[in-house]
Amino acid sequence: PLPGASSVITLVSAAGLVADGGESSHAHNSSAFVFAGFLPSKAGERDTAVQALAQEPRAVVLLEAPHRIDSLARALAVLGERRITVGRELTKQFEEIATVAASALPDWFGADRDRTRGEFALVLHPVAVSGDGGAEGERVLRLLLAELPVKTAVKLAAEISGAPRNTLYELALRIRNEADDDDDGA
Repeated sequence: PLPGASSVITLVSAAGLVADGGESSHAHNSSAFVFAGFLPSKAGERDTAVQALAQEPRAVVLLEAPHRIDSLARALAVLGERRITVGRELTKQFEEIATVAASALPDWFGADRDRTRGEFALVLHPVAVSGDGGAEGERVLRLLLAELPVKTAVKLAAEISGAPRNTLYELALRIRNEADDDDDGA
């Protein structure tokens, strides 16, 4: 069989989920994603599913029908500043793609009722890593630097924590410089 147009792959591409540094696919790689499909229709079950998604560091792709999109938007709003890319009517004439903070999603749909028409694919973006490599990235990097060369430690810390390699490399150099300064003063 030959694949046809895919709203999932179209939206993953449009959302800009690309690997930083070309490393192989890994659970915390910024281009890795989880396909969750349709969340449960019952409010309690859907809220439980959203709480589970909040713990997922990778991007998550969801699908939704027009009659449930407002409910999903309200449920996802609890994820605050985590970005969501909405794809409406992907690969069709009235295609629309927008990225907003999860908390702004209900208002985005409410601003134009036409936005609730059609079929939806949504990407819950990966958990953002803070500019310093994140606490987990730094913790892992410090442990690895005690035993490994900088380049190897950075590569492994990026794969383990999901923090960007460039950020971890700069942090590794600062850590090494601090260690050298401490050694000079002793």
